[in-house]
Amino acid sequence: MNLRHLLRPSAWIATAGAAVAVAGVLASTASAAPMHHFGWGKDKPTVVLVHGGFADATNSWDKVVKRLQGQGYPVMAPANPLRGLASDSAYLASVLDSIEGPIVLVGHSYGGAVITNAAANDPDVKALVYIAAFVPDTGEKLGELISKYPGSEIQAALNHVPYPNPDGSTGTDLYIKPDKFREVFAADLPESTTKVMSATQRPFSAQSFADSTQEAAWHAIPSWGLVATADKAIPAELERFEYERAGARGVVEVAASHVAMVSHPDVVTKLIVEAANSTD
Repeated sequence: MNLRHLLRPSAWIATAGAAVAVAGVLASTASAAPMHHFGWGKDKPTVVLVHGGFADATNSWDKVVKRLQGQGYPVMAPANPLRGLASDSAYLASVLDSIEGPIVLVGHSYGGAVITNAAANDPDVKALVYIAAFVPDTGEKLGELISKYPGSEIQAALNHVPYPNPDGSTGTDLYIKPDKFREVFAADLPESTTKVMSATQRPFSAQSFADSTQEAAWHAIPSWGLVATADKAIPAELERFEYERAGARGVVEVAASHVAMVSHPDVVTKLIVEAANSTD
């Protein structure tokens, strides 16, 4: 690099001019219509996979993503903020707005509640798929819904950790205790896997259990569901009740823990494809 060249005023002017030109291009791009960067597979709907609490998109969906992509589906697995049902649903709705064409929306666990709210009044969402999930109705709170049937062991396995909200108030993050993680969340996975999942778990705001469901998209959008019969987080009986209430077109049951999409990715993928085929 020629440092003497950079010290010349003419070099500053040229550099500044180039920067202005680049800024102008960026500003022009930003002011244009929003870029729809997903939905490139015109012959297939885009599958959007939404993870639940204590997890992230990678450790929840990587196996299913690979299988769907192998069948030619455009796939997106966005990060669920896990800060509260109202804000998480609004965020997901904005993600859906960036996608062109039909969408198959899939939710695991708490992600089921998020897709239920976010998909309401979105004409591009053609199918909802619930994987061991919450499927609340309008006005329901997850903290009440999870107690409808016995069998959940997760509440007793939680650590409650305070954190500061942007407005200065104090919120509560929920973590699964390391010595309880495999037992209540992923008992059918190898211990070596669940140790990593436990160490990398994402905190889940307790506000998510207190927020009321504003709209239930399953009243207008066809749904499918998977029951994890060995689920110790959301009782299998609650899953069955929710799917029946939603009028699910297809329900499968599998002897799986709460993370059925990790332990039984082929079954989950098959159900998603079944829902996707219904959009033709």
